[in-house]
Amino acid sequence: MILKNDIQVVLIDDDQHVLDSCQHLLQLAGYTTRAFQDPCQALEQIHSNWSGVILTDIYMPTMSGMDLIDKVKEISPHLPIITITGHGDISMAVEAMQKGAIDYLEKPLKPKKLLNLLEKVIRQRTKMVEQWQRIENVLPEQLLGDSDEIEVIRQHIKLLATADKDVLIQGENGVGRYTAAKLLHELSPRKEYPLFVKHGDDLDSVSKLEQVFIEAEHGTIILHDPSDMSEKVQRFLSHILLNQERSGKRTVKLLVVFGEHPEVYLQKNCLLPELYYLLSQVRFVIPPLRKRANDITLLFQHFLKSSCALLGKQTPKIDKAYFTTLKRHQWPGNIRELKNVAELYAIGIVKLSTANRVHPIEQMKNPLDNLVEQYEKQLIEDALYLFSGQVNDVSDYLQIQRKKLYLRMKKYNLDKANYKFDI
Repeated sequence: MILKNDIQVVLIDDDQHVLDSCQHLLQLAGYTTRAFQDPCQALEQIHSNWSGVILTDIYMPTMSGMDLIDKVKEISPHLPIITITGHGDISMAVEAMQKGAIDYLEKPLKPKKLLNLLEKVIRQRTKMVEQWQRIENVLPEQLLGDSDEIEVIRQHIKLLATADKDVLIQGENGVGRYTAAKLLHELSPRKEYPLFVKHGDDLDSVSKLEQVFIEAEHGTIILHDPSDMSEKVQRFLSHILLNQERSGKRTVKLLVVFGEHPEVYLQKNCLLPELYYLLSQVRFVIPPLRKRANDITLLFQHFLKSSCALLGKQTPKIDKAYFTTLKRHQWPGNIRELKNVAELYAIGIVKLSTANRVHPIEQMKNPLDNLVEQYEKQLIEDALYLFSGQVNDVSDYLQIQRKKLYLRMKKYNLDKANYKFDI
């Protein structure tokens, strides 16, 4: 449990007398404080993981309180700021709160009012810091890796899980977009409420979209590819989001997942400009596995160990040369492909081996059409193995429409159920 004196209060005012009296009062009340006449010196003490509260004057010669709020929010959007304004200067206080200040006090400061407000803010801040500590314990277990890239993603999730904002998540299939979105729900204050996962083409009418928002009240909706919705449905979604933004009451948190840059869909006229604007205000990109090469060995070992544990067998030793092969592979299916390769390895099927399927021309005694069909069947079968029978992922991987893929699977008598590995 975090104690009151664990939360530092930073005081900023160009009037030394105000600083001294305010610091004395807070120290008597049991708070840990630091006082600065120069806002720039105060900013040097603040970082993204800082757990304190800022109490600052609005009018200062070196840097205005308004500019200070902007700079603090750049460091971390969640840092609580209480502003001190001149008596009767309510318009300035309101502007400061619109910029992100949590509350304001008028001069001359009234000790009881200051202590009551600070106690309220500290209580809220303490809850958030404790939540962050829980998140920091969970994220390394849920998002494995030592690379700088995965650490950036962890920081994004840590900040956005505690912020009541809609979020756009962009990345290739299999990079962990759904895992990230699910964590944003499970680590947020909305975790006790419903989580719905919908694809754009599932919501083919305004009534369906409206019903989902009603059922997900106070919870979260993960929406894949809203560009697949009709213009009418997109317009209605824009209306919902705009009303939530204007009212300041977000009844549902929306987590939108895109495979490509949303600007691509905008250029193709598949995504309404107003919806694009509303969705893209808070966004982050999950990098493909090929750009996280330092994490491949760790991830493969983790998936292999987990699979072997479920099978009740010892984890096999892996030749160093095979790790080199894994790192050289481009991983078009990303983490999902790596996981499936590890699961197959656990049951004795070694994919990405150096086995050569190319035969010298003199050995090819079958007609060309037969050879092409054999090769096509092998490609589809390999992809079904890699993606555990998930046809949507296979169609993306092979760059073929689902309808055509189903026809080819029927032609070669390939049943997706035979390739599912629930291990």
